[in-house]
Amino acid sequence: MTESLRRTVYTGEGYKPFAELTRADVESLAAELGAVARTGPLARVAPVARAWSELGRALGEAGAARVGELEPEVALEFAQRVWVAPRKLL
Repeated sequence: MTESLRRTVYTGEGYKPFAELTRADVESLAAELGAVARTGPLARVAPVARAWSELGRALGEAGAARVGELEPEVALEFAQRVWVAPRKLL
């Protein structure tokens, strides 16, 4: 498991490694971030809220119970898009 998949994310009930997030966790994070990202200064994070939503759909389409069950490259791409892992600069 890569470092990015081991990074912890707060789910409202505590911290979990990104790889252990369930579809319900992801959908909750998407809804929470989406609610605050509609207007004002937090509108800048709207793409991150969309990425969380897309991750939830990807989990459903793949039939995966957790992020760690996705193909590694897909999970890593989402880790970057939802700001769990830093993007590579080069």
